[in-house]
Amino acid sequence: MSERQNAKQSIVETASKLFVTQGYHATGLSQIIKESECPKGSVYYYFPKGKEELAIASIECTKQVVLAKWNDCFNKYDNPAEAIAMFIKELAVDVAKNGYEGYVPFSFWIAAETSSVSDKLREASQSVFAAWQNVISSRLHMTGIGQAKSNELGTVIVSLLEGALLLAITNRDTTPLLSASKCVPYLITKCPSL
Repeated sequence: MSERQNAKQSIVETASKLFVTQGYHATGLSQIIKESECPKGSVYYYFPKGKEELAIASIECTKQVVLAKWNDCFNKYDNPAEAIAMFIKELAVDVAKNGYEGYVPFSFWIAAETSSVSDKLREASQSVFAAWQNVISSRLHMTGIGQAKSNELGTVIVSLLEGALLLAITNRDTTPLLSASKCVPYLITKCPSL
């Protein structure tokens, strides 16, 4: 990876970490510059439109990282219920390993905080949830579940995961995530189409 790619990646990773731990509004470009150890000009070179553009890049980075983890679980397990449950269990292990820090649910750290402030950030957040829901619903549909029910389940599972993650972090306890993972097979087999 070139120095330029490393600088841009460092800026995005630093911004993502700060947005998660401090929130979008409490994070300034000067702090991102300082903590990324990149020259001030680099931030403005890669993100000439400022913090909002950098936040959009951070959102996209989060989306891709999580999509890769979803796809990895779906590739390891033929049964989508098992893959989803394993994704949630692995998240619980990661959250506990990291001392419940840096895993604020996506909806909390950016979607809820910025949706009323910026349409661009709201649309970027919307694309994250849509991508995660789509990867789940696509895998469920591939097993013979109807498209409408697969779509509903994708929405419910992402909602369940975000809520369980928020509870796990707040309580500093993985029980909500582990409980959510146990509910996935039931949801998939018993959930009626709405």
